Amino acid sequence: MHKKILCVCVLLVFLTHCTSKEKSTKTIRNEDRFAENISQKEVINILTNVNNYWQTNNPEHGNAFWHRAAYHTGNMAAYAVTGNKEYLAYSQAWAEQNEWKGAKSNDRNNWKYSYGESDEYVLFGDWQICFQVYADLFNINPEPHKIERAIEVMEYQMSTSQNDYWWWADGLYMVMPVMTKLHRITSNKRYLEKLYDYFLFAKELMYDEESGLFYRDAKYIYPNHKTENGKKDFWARGNGWVFAGLAKTLYDLPEDDPHRNEYIFLYQAMAESLKASQQEEGYWSRSILDPAHAPGYETSGTAFFLYGFLWGINNGYFPKETYSSVIEKGWNYLTKIALQKDGKVGYVQPIGERANQHRNVGPETTSDFGVGAFLLAATEYSRYVGSH
Repeated sequence: MHKKILCVCVLLVFLTHCTSKEKSTKTIRNEDRFAENISQKEVINILTNVNNYWQTNNPEHGNAFWHRAAYHTGNMAAYAVTGNKEYLAYSQAWAEQNEWKGAKSNDRNNWKYSYGESDEYVLFGDWQICFQVYADLFNINPEPHKIERAIEVMEYQMSTSQNDYWWWADGLYMVMPVMTKLHRITSNKRYLEKLYDYFLFAKELMYDEESGLFYRDAKYIYPNHKTENGKKDFWARGNGWVFAGLAKTLYDLPEDDPHRNEYIFLYQAMAESLKASQQEEGYWSRSILDPAHAPGYETSGTAFFLYGFLWGINNGYFPKETYSSVIEKGWNYLTKIALQKDGKVGYVQPIGERANQHRNVGPETTSDFGVGAFLLAATEYSRYVGSH
């Protein structure tokens, strides 16, 4: 009798242990699959918390240079999914303060497109990204003055014989979508022709077919430039600009554009490379193929990548079954590590051009363009969970 009781007790202990272990495993799996279980409303709440924090703490509107304009590309995306009129008013006020212009020089003889932050650098892409936002505002409420300057600048640029306007990777995000947006508004096919001319120059200069990634500019091309460990150096944010820029370009590019398949091929090639180089915690290191060259978390490149992946899945360019794990890990990084409790988006590498330019990128390190990238990713993620 005692032996029977002992056997029953042992069996109960064993079953209890198995049940506890099963619950523990289930909990872990639920955490791993957080990205698939979150509701669209919860995603919108996260997005709103981030954007409200930024706008509350940055009430003054600055100029129309790239980093502020990049934020507004995200803000306009946030408006599109929330319908929050305050977001629309924020970008409208910024555009009005800048007179619906980028660089403001009216002397065409002095317009430049090398790097420059003053008003004569009208043809420099960092002063043209604002035209994306102005075009979006025009499409909501069509008033000609909103895009007059954009059309003036871009059509002057297209009249020149140069094709080397996009000599750094960031320029593909800054201006490719400007070309497709203005084509959609004006139906001027010259925008698409010049888009390809400028794109082809940039691709031939900076794209590395072996890796499926872009160098930041000609200074960083291997083997003239190497990481500290002798490897090719592909800057995360620089590639983030390109990957996100391709997504935004394809959105407005006509289905019958003769070069459409070439853009798609490059977009998909980058996706394969980026999937393979994502870190286990969901982020991409600042030097994509050499994490030791610039170790630590980084949010701006990661958020642009996540936006590119999400847009690609949402619009049928990438198979969900291939990239869902990328999405889950990336979203967990953005919301569990990068996002701080007060709504601040942290671990944003400051303005620069090199992967290893900054050594102290932490939870308090934030910037407008990083918030803009986060908003882009969150808006597409809200669509992702709403449709899958």
